[in-house]
Amino acid sequence: MKKLLLSLALVAGLGLAANAQTKDPAMNGSKLGVGADFAFPMGSFGDTYNFGVGGSLNLQAPIASKLNFVGEAGYLSFTGKEINTGIGTFKAPSIGFVPLKAGIRYFLAENFYAQGQLGAAISTETNGGTAFLYAPSLGFEFPVDNKLAIDFGARYEGWSKNGTSSFIGLRAALNFGL
Repeated sequence: MKKLLLSLALVAGLGLAANAQTKDPAMNGSKLGVGADFAFPMGSFGDTYNFGVGGSLNLQAPIASKLNFVGEAGYLSFTGKEINTGIGTFKAPSIGFVPLKAGIRYFLAENFYAQGQLGAAISTETNGGTAFLYAPSLGFEFPVDNKLAIDFGARYEGWSKNGTSSFIGLRAALNFGL
């Protein structure tokens, strides 16, 4: 985990240096982002599942200066842990979800943003159902070219359905200016 954070900090530093030459296209117009998502379950959800991995598509459209509408759809798959029940050990099955989210992204500074999203997490399992989701996040986005930016975000995501399942999520994406 320390190596991942150090790598993200290094990439962020390189991006900030590149930003001195190029204006962030995301703050000036609509964009489409393609990203990889990683989820680290917490609480009782973390007692049953190790981690989640998936991908997402993100559409952003400007609403006002420094404020974007954000719509996102993706897929997350969580791997199960081996659980000792006292009688025996069994492995929890892997489970999948399609999170659908909408919200806003506000740029606090040129490349640093706060984001809030609401939506639904639809289970891909039989009789899995749908949970209400909420996801506050922080991130940074920096340009690589006139119509291309790299986006890193970290979020707390909670899913409410007969209790709450939650995780810390990380997203690394490429955003293409439209």
